Amino acid sequence: MNNIVKNIILTPMNILYKMSPELCLKILFKAKLGYKLNLENPTTYNEKLQWIKLYDKNELMIKCSDKYTVREYVKSLGHGEILNDLIWSGFNPEKIPFESLPNQFVIKVTHGSTFNIVCEDKGEINIEKTINLLKKWLKADFLPCYGEWFYGVEKPRIIIEKYLKDTQSQALYDYKFFCFNGEPKLVYIDTWKDNKHTINAYDMKFNLLPEVKLGYENDLTTKVPKPNNFDEMVYYAKELSKDFLHVRVDFYNVDGKIIFGELTFTKSAGFGKISPHSFDVKMGDWIKLPS
Repeated sequence: MNNIVKNIILTPMNILYKMSPELCLKILFKAKLGYKLNLENPTTYNEKLQWIKLYDKNELMIKCSDKYTVREYVKSLGHGEILNDLIWSGFNPEKIPFESLPNQFVIKVTHGSTFNIVCEDKGEINIEKTINLLKKWLKADFLPCYGEWFYGVEKPRIIIEKYLKDTQSQALYDYKFFCFNGEPKLVYIDTWKDNKHTINAYDMKFNLLPEVKLGYENDLTTKVPKPNNFDEMVYYAKELSKDFLHVRVDFYNVDGKIIFGELTFTKSAGFGKISPHSFDVKMGDWIKLPS
């Protein structure tokens, strides 16, 4: 379901959010996760994400939730070496220089998590359809009632980045480090099985946690080897998360080179099911909220 349809369906909740953000989030939370949201004494990970959306107004979250301006943040910390190559950026898709682009590239709209076009062969891309799709994505707003106030504050733009391919593996794994007050505690790795999105969770010693599910099914048949530079990835995760109560730091690992992906502050807007419930509580304990 796209954001336009969701906005129409959730119009009453969008109106309610303007009047009472706390009440709106409590209703959505109960509907999606099946238990009451306790904002006075939050304990689970998802409860604390709701608290962060409501009360943590760290303005760095605005810059770092945008896929273009987050690059400035990474550079400001002295880690520009982990950024992917930026081929082009701009606000008007009609100005994309398709004729001069390499044969393979990735197009992203900077304020969304799914607004991506992966081009493996420029000869097969329909330029007119691509431009129209990008125009549509640029106009898309995040659902107001979900409370992710930091998305879309920066003017959305288009970026085109280098196509990434690991020659040592058939899969380009996405390593997502969950960091709490600057300390990585958990990493999950996106895999794909039979065109289905799957996720495996690991602790910081790279032990597989087969019983943990973070919104997707596990793929226990895929054995992901521990990267030789895993400790270096942990270092970068610490560096990029130290200014926040909680953030997920994403990397690719391409032929042994670490490439920054993005920062995510509220996974699934704090409505993603985590099982077992005890692990939702454990992750919540890792977030130390201010008194």
